[in-house]
Amino acid sequence: MTGEGKEAGATRDASAPQRRERILNGMLEAVGAEGYEAASVRAVLERTGLYRQAFYDNFSDKDACYREAFDAGVERVEGLMVIAAAEEESWQGQLRAGLEALLEFLESEPDIGRALIVEVHSAGPEVLAKRAEAMKRAEDFIDLARSESQMSEMPPPIASQGIVAGIHSVLHMRLSSRTESFRELLPEFMYLAMLSYFGAEAASAELQIAGA
Repeated sequence: MTGEGKEAGATRDASAPQRRERILNGMLEAVGAEGYEAASVRAVLERTGLYRQAFYDNFSDKDACYREAFDAGVERVEGLMVIAAAEEESWQGQLRAGLEALLEFLESEPDIGRALIVEVHSAGPEVLAKRAEAMKRAEDFIDLARSESQMSEMPPPIASQGIVAGIHSVLHMRLSSRTESFRELLPEFMYLAMLSYFGAEAASAELQIAGA
């Protein structure tokens, strides 16, 4: 059997969109496991069971594939957070549910977490800009706390940026060191987010709720 025939046999069980999705997911897994520089097209294909032609039918090179994989991965994670928060009415409840979904995802799929959070610096300015957009969406949500807070003095506009940066830094550190325990971070993350907008008493109460 020729190489072309082998490829046709290996990929006929999946549609073109399914193959594309497998490649994107395989790219994130390879980057998260091996690092961006070390991850190769071959490593992606080994994870997907596909052949090189399937990859190059969809992407010009590794960089182009990772850029699209990053978008798909962020969309997936944000979707999980939105679904988790949908049943909650308060900002506090939505944030707690969304963060819990994020932490559960990172605990179950740490390689993809590393690909989305740790390895972006190696992928170039375009991906860093995409990450900045995702973090800005998180900051905008955090700052919605102003509409529910009854504190007489609100924090400065930079507060939400600091909260998101702090959460991101902790996740980056744990993923980098492969300390793959994330659910336990929920109470502390909620305390951090609550403190600036609702004060120490409310933040301490949330520490107990989120840790229950």
